[in-house]
Amino acid sequence: MKIGCPKEIKPQEFRVGLTPAAAAEAVAHGHQVLIETGAGLGAGFDDTAYRTVGAQIAPDAAAVFNGADLIVKVKEPQPAERAMLRRGQVLFTYLHLAPDPDQTRDLLESGVTAIAYETVTDARGGLPLLAPMSEVAGRLAPQVGAWALQKANGGRGVLLGGVPGVRPARVVIIGGGVVGTAAARVAVGMGANVTVLDRSVPRLSYLDDVFMGKLTTQYSSVAAVADLLPTADMVIGAVLIPGAAAPKLISRAQLGLMQPGAVLVDVAIDQGGCFETSRPTTHQDPIYEVDGIIHYCVANMPGAVARTSTLALGNMTLPFVLALADKGWQRALRDDPHLRAGLSTYDGRLTSPPVGVALGIAAVRPDDILAG
Repeated sequence: MKIGCPKEIKPQEFRVGLTPAAAAEAVAHGHQVLIETGAGLGAGFDDTAYRTVGAQIAPDAAAVFNGADLIVKVKEPQPAERAMLRRGQVLFTYLHLAPDPDQTRDLLESGVTAIAYETVTDARGGLPLLAPMSEVAGRLAPQVGAWALQKANGGRGVLLGGVPGVRPARVVIIGGGVVGTAAARVAVGMGANVTVLDRSVPRLSYLDDVFMGKLTTQYSSVAAVADLLPTADMVIGAVLIPGAAAPKLISRAQLGLMQPGAVLVDVAIDQGGCFETSRPTTHQDPIYEVDGIIHYCVANMPGAVARTSTLALGNMTLPFVLALADKGWQRALRDDPHLRAGLSTYDGRLTSPPVGVALGIAAVRPDDILAG
């Protein structure tokens, strides 16, 4: 099979879909690998690193999209990329379709077979291709929130860890999953006063055990969130409903409960954001203010640490890339129900029911496509 990896063109996105090590594995399996020139530079991989392992270097994105049967990316295809997709081609990348009707429409019109990283599952019910980037984004969230809290950036002028005689910042993390746990680990390490909210009592018990009293856990409810907002210096939104739009956990009216210059970090922005006032931003212009509250809503947070993120993501995607290339997408999905869960579009049909609910589009189940 011909596997193509174009350069990411989303603003300030430096990750790459295939590392040289992944390209070497694919070549060893007998596949052709086509890498757009300069695709790996942002993550520290030059064209020579790919040539050395047998990959071919394409002069531009058009050559990759025109020449490859399987396109491997990181971020959702941008409009110019979607125009190059075609029926019979397989796209394997993050998609986050639920809050993105334009992308969904373009993928359906192209007829491409699109498989979303973020809905591939594992035997434990986890999301293995989302988890490494969730870890990265979670660990980054307190760091970027601490930066936004600085007075020069519009924040309250509060140091996350405080100093002797001055209390540390109060950080509220909504969601105790992969993102929330990673965020808590860094926030606690920076010396903040941390409270984690979640609706799973077993998860809260786990966090209590792991952090050994270094943070507070609380059952998440509308009342609990409202009670914590007046004293919060930073709120990190870390909720996820696989494949669906994120729930809105803080309304605009509730911003009035918060102290001026407090910070909201919305790690769920790829899925539409979990604050009513959230809108996607970029690393070039990451923050904005609404009613005196600073919002950080960068939609590709892991892109800021592109090398770490690329290596972590590549470790998880490579077995699936090889399965798709070795077996063809239909057999690969039939053999692996967890990969099958990632199927989002096929031949003009939506195959992700949660996206269908979010966008009001009729959807069929992946099982029905493969049974036909």
